[in-house]
Amino acid sequence: QGIVQALSVLPPPVGRDVDEIIRQIQALQHIEATQGAEATPANWEPGQATLKPGPDLVGKVWKEWKP
Repeated sequence: QGIVQALSVLPPPVGRDVDEIIRQIQALQHIEATQGAEATPANWEPGQATLKPGPDLVGKVWKEWKP
């Protein structure tokens, strides 16, 4: 759709983790596919449980999502 969803700028001496970049792209694609009805917590991988975003979730992500 031509919309920048994420940006990572690192100086040349800092290594990049390609697996993490791919994971982030997959998370962004999942959020787009669910039209924002689901959120992906830190370290989320495809196939894992997601969260339902909303005010009730603020400050309680760890209680709701336990890997």
